[in-house]
Parts: sequence; structure tokens; C-alpha cells
Amino acid sequence: MISIIGSYILLGISLSAPIGPINIAQFNKGIHHGFWHAWLVGVGGMLADILFMLIIYFGLADFLTTPIPKLLMWTAGFFILLYLGYESIRDAKKGISMAENQQYESPIKSFFTGFLMAATNPLNIIFWIGIYGSVLAEAVHTIGKEQALLYSSAIFIGIMLWDVSMAAIAHISRKRLNHKVIQWITIAAGIILCIFGLNFGYQAVVTLMDVL
Repeated sequence: MISIIGSYILLGISLSAPIGPINIAQFNKGIHHGFWHAWLVGVGGMLADILFMLIIYFGLADFLTTPIPKLLMWTAGFFILLYLGYESIRDAKKGISMAENQQYESPIKSFFTGFLMAATNPLNIIFWIGIYGSVLAEAVHTIGKEQALLYSSAIFIGIMLWDVSMAAIAHISRKRLNHKVIQWITIAAGIILCIFGLNFGYQAVVTLMDVL
């Protein structure tokens, strides 16, 4: 049992590790606003992952992979990522004070940033279908559906561990990096988020053409 739970935890870490919009946003929030803001971005993203997992568990994933929901998700993701990228570049130009309290930002905003970024990414649902769907099918076959759902919660222990690690790295970097370096990191993060956003926009156009 312990080995099974451990394997699910490792799966959660491996699912979170690839660099994407969430990790970029986590690091960006962390170097500006500290550990809790970075962690809440990850928690928001994890909530979206939990919703996707439940959708797959209850057999409703096919609906989200149809053209219209995918088009809506690509379009929403396009606007959200472009806005976050613009906001990051704009804030970099304002300047950052490491010694004084920075402009207050609500932790709720950090949470919803992560949630919306994950929830409006159709690649997430496809990714969860491919990875979690196959894991769930095997688990249901060997240990039953109810116990498979219980073991699946270990995936989110792994995701949480990764989120805490990313938040800690961002927080430590915030204290060690100088003002100029943080400015350039902020600009680079904004550009990367905009690139992700433009890719989402391209996918939205492709999906729209398929619908038409």
C-alpha cells in the first residue's frame, strides 16, 4: 500500500515539473510578493486539476474535448495569458523595492490566477485523460473504483509538494537577487506568458476553422 501511494505521489510531482504557464506565474508572483502568493498560484492550478480529475473519474471528459468547449477554453486562455504577460511587463517597468513593502496584492488574486490559467488550458484536460485516464483504468482493474479514487488523492500530495518547492525557490530568489535581475526576470516571464497566450490564440483560430 505504501509503495502504491508513493508511486502516485511521484506521479503528481512529475505531472507538475514540466515548465509551463503555472510554473512561470508561480515564480513571478513569488519574487514580487513572497512565498504565500507563489504557493496560492499553485493551489489554484491544483483545484482546476482536481476538477479535471473528477470529470475524468465520472466519465464526463468527452464533453470537454469537443470543439466548442475547446474553442471557449483556448479563447479564454488567450486573453488571460496575454493580460498576465502584459501585467508582468508593466510591473517590471514600475520598479521593485526589495527593502520596502511592495504594493499590496490580494492573495485571492494569486489563487484565481492559478485556477484560471489551469482551467482554461485544453491541454490540461487532454493531458489528464492521457496520463490519469490510463492510471485510473489500471487502478480500477486491480483495486476497485472507490479505492482508486482514494489512492488518486496521493497525486495531489505530489502536486502540493512541487508547489511548495516552487514557492520556496521563488521566495529565496526574491531575497538573493538584486533589483535589476528581478526586473529582467519579470520582463522575461511576461514575454513567455504572452508567447503561451499567442499559442492559445492560434489554437483557438484553428479550432474555430474546424467548427466552421
